[in-house]
Amino acid sequence: MKFLWTTINVKDMDASIAFYSDLVGLKVLNRFPAGPGKEIAFMGNGVNDETTVKLMTDAGLTSISRGGSISLGFSVNSVDEMLKNVASRNVKVQNGPFETPSFKFFTVQDPDGWNIQFFEKK
Repeated sequence: MKFLWTTINVKDMDASIAFYSDLVGLKVLNRFPAGPGKEIAFMGNGVNDETTVKLMTDAGLTSISRGGSISLGFSVNSVDEMLKNVASRNVKVQNGPFETPSFKFFTVQDPDGWNIQFFEKK
């Protein structure tokens, strides 16, 4: 069994795609209408069989419900460089950075409040 994707509901597809493209570095792999007022976009690095992020919007949703303990984690080469990138885009760091002898990470929130962790393995 292989883990394929994580689906997150978003209010503004274009704003979410910009966040995951510009800050995280993901590419839109597929974007399509999914019914009246609904749209789906899969984002990833374009590597075969890689886990992707599935963004889904529905004009009928009045609010986005999310669990406070859910986060999406992304590997980075340098947490320090990613912190500079985040600051240059005026994205607020929610937690961290935290550091141990074997890893370093911090958390931001995407446009809909989903927790996004940037993780560096040492």
